[in-house]
Amino acid sequence: MEGVGISPSEYLLRELRRRRKAAGVSQEVLGGQCFCSDSQISAIETGSSPATLKHLRLVDKALKTGGYFETLWDELVKDDAAPVWLREWLEYEREACCLRWYEPAFVPGLFQTEAYARAALALGRLSAAEVEQRVVSRMERQGILDRDDPPQIFAVLDEMVIRRLCGSRQVVAEQVEHLLSLAERPNVNLHIVSTSLGLYSGMAGGFIIADLPDTSRVGYVDNQLTAQVVTRGEDVASLGVSWDSVQGDALPRAQTLDLLKEVTKSWT
Repeated sequence: MEGVGISPSEYLLRELRRRRKAAGVSQEVLGGQCFCSDSQISAIETGSSPATLKHLRLVDKALKTGGYFETLWDELVKDDAAPVWLREWLEYEREACCLRWYEPAFVPGLFQTEAYARAALALGRLSAAEVEQRVVSRMERQGILDRDDPPQIFAVLDEMVIRRLCGSRQVVAEQVEHLLSLAERPNVNLHIVSTSLGLYSGMAGGFIIADLPDTSRVGYVDNQLTAQVVTRGEDVASLGVSWDSVQGDALPRAQTLDLLKEVTKSWT
């Protein structure tokens, strides 16, 4: 079967080239129909530039594929760059009706701007192409925020998350402004733990708790070596206790918004 022995992402690139050639369409003509240059079409087909869902929808329309590439993306490709454990978590994240997210070091992935995500991912041992693919995947992941039924999100961040330079001053300023915008949404509850508190229990590490439609809960914890999806009842309950602790240490919403506004000014 075609595609055996290659990754879903590689199969997508093969299909992009094959279907375009079968339709007798040049890269230049396809670029015109997809609002980009022929060199951009070439870069996407060779994998040096990441494919996006928006682009694949345009290709489907141009080549009259009946949504073939969008289906490939949704069912096979969108989580391909993610490790196996993260793919499992992303399924829970998409199903969740409520997320409780604590971060001591980085802006939560669902809240990151593209520039911040790129700067943060570049800190890892990834090639430029891998960084771009991860950025695209992260931006697609944020689609749950704009659903008709977005999850309720409670997020607690350490103040140093918005005080620490990531990429450039402009990148952080735009990121903090984005957090302010998100905090105005009815389904987003954002709180910050002030540095004036000193040491507190949350500094042991970040975690997420997802409430699922069947009333069950799962958790996610991360560290330097790997990350883990937590499903055992006792462990999820322990994360619940940790959540109550960090939420209790955080500033109220009004003070959090005032702090975000103050920090935004300090970066501009």
